[in-house]
Amino acid sequence: MRNDSSFIELRARERARQLLDVDSFRELLDPFEGIASPWLPAQGIVPQADDGMVVAKGTLNGKPTVVVAIEGAFQGGSMGEVSGAKMAAALELAAEDNRNGIPTQAILCLETGGVRLQEANLGLAAIADIHAAIVDLRRYTPVIGIIAGTVGCFGGMSIAAGLCSYLIVTREARLGLNGPQVIEQEAGIEEYDSRDRPFIWQMTGGEVRHRSGLADVLVGDGLQAIKQAVQRALEKGIPAKYRTDADLLPALLKFDTRQQADAEQIKHFFEGKPL
Repeated sequence: MRNDSSFIELRARERARQLLDVDSFRELLDPFEGIASPWLPAQGIVPQADDGMVVAKGTLNGKPTVVVAIEGAFQGGSMGEVSGAKMAAALELAAEDNRNGIPTQAILCLETGGVRLQEANLGLAAIADIHAAIVDLRRYTPVIGIIAGTVGCFGGMSIAAGLCSYLIVTREARLGLNGPQVIEQEAGIEEYDSRDRPFIWQMTGGEVRHRSGLADVLVGDGLQAIKQAVQRALEKGIPAKYRTDADLLPALLKFDTRQQADAEQIKHFFEGKPL
């Protein structure tokens, strides 16, 4: 019997609250501020008052911390103008805190399909700002990314995950530049069957991403397990080398795309071992 409660089952706001010290949670630009996307109503989509992005300030073990959590249940956690601006601004302010002598930590709960297609370039611009903000902030403090489930992390936000100082995943997590349905649409079902769940998790699931070195920590679905992993990552401090320092392009150019990739091929590829 598992004593630890599920982290995956928590909504974004509760994830942020639970990660912070008790009674320290304070939400910035909460739903009562009414800052919603101005673009969705015109397309017949009901907006959400926080645009699916929760920004919380508080403490973790007594240290100033900002937690940014994406609500995967709203529009698949997609990133639009407002939600993207909230995340980017939170990270930029955390960097400014550090420059002013306030050692603010940052945790990102990433449940997102990437850019919101209804907001196109506005969402892409926001994601670019998020990338720049992570790179700036990680010079001062570890930026911890968490991908738990059930949405996963795709599109431009998968790059944001890769830029994090440390990335924590569960087995239920998924991480990839393109989502299964996008790959199937562009390359055909023979290349990637988006309904084949075992195949999808074999290719992009948390376990294979951890084995491949694209995620730093693999944990079970539990609130305490996640909190402990976050704490250990913060204690490690700023990494001496980031995964983004690796140059994988020469190896990618040698990969034989005529064959269907599988988990073992992925593992050997990232380990630099021939099959």
